[in-house]
Amino acid sequence: MNGLPMSPQVFAILGALIEEKLGIHYGPLDKDLLGDKIAMRAVEAGFDSLLDYYYYLRYDPAGEAEFDALADVLVVGETYLFRELDQLEALVRDVLLPLAEAGGPRRPRIWSAACATGEEPYSIAMCLADRGLLHQVEIVASDLSTRSLAAARAGAYGPRALRSQVKVPPFAWRFLQKNGERIVVSEEIRKAVDFRRINLLDGDSIGKIGFFDVIVCRNVLIYFQDSTARRVIDMLTGALFPSGALLVGVSESLLRLGTALRCEERGGAFVYRKAG
Repeated sequence: MNGLPMSPQVFAILGALIEEKLGIHYGPLDKDLLGDKIAMRAVEAGFDSLLDYYYYLRYDPAGEAEFDALADVLVVGETYLFRELDQLEALVRDVLLPLAEAGGPRRPRIWSAACATGEEPYSIAMCLADRGLLHQVEIVASDLSTRSLAAARAGAYGPRALRSQVKVPPFAWRFLQKNGERIVVSEEIRKAVDFRRINLLDGDSIGKIGFFDVIVCRNVLIYFQDSTARRVIDMLTGALFPSGALLVGVSESLLRLGTALRCEERGGAFVYRKAG
């Protein structure tokens, strides 16, 4: 517990500010959780009142930089190597492989959006490398958290990056090395991923990274209200080439959001396809 109390009123205005800036929704049952996270950062920044901290974030010219530091505390970094592997293998085999073999004028582009500490794009890169496609596909990965991106670029993880319940493909050990309790991603795989800092609510930032044949945005929409999720999906759809594919988490569905994308089954995985 923290020493800075959060009244219902302060919870409401801080929660609204966070949802406005990050899209993350905190309901009434999340008050204590949010209060502890914000108070930890507020104390580090020298504040003894959460209301004063709110005013600083909202109105002070330096508040934007402090909000970036708060975002590092708030964003969910739960991820691991080869999460939902069957889905990734189907994506590589049935979507990216045909694109690469078509031999068009450019390399197919894939974007791992909200990639946290990078395990997802590295998993995709290893799946591509196993098929000899690593250098035939351009991989962009992004997150909002500067701290997570620093960890992603380093490519060195603790033992929780490989979960006991996850099927680790045999080819993975060509690209992973154990160093004590650390799991280190090979330089070849690390160099293949272009990490960027992007807020999924910022259409200008999304526009600057160009168009993609595939966007992977898994286990992210669950933290948004439907209105925010629709807004994000609309921007991601706009970043797809015609006939481009969007992949969300296996437990997520876009059907209730009424998007313009059509749902298709590819090798046991569901993808959402933009009209061509």
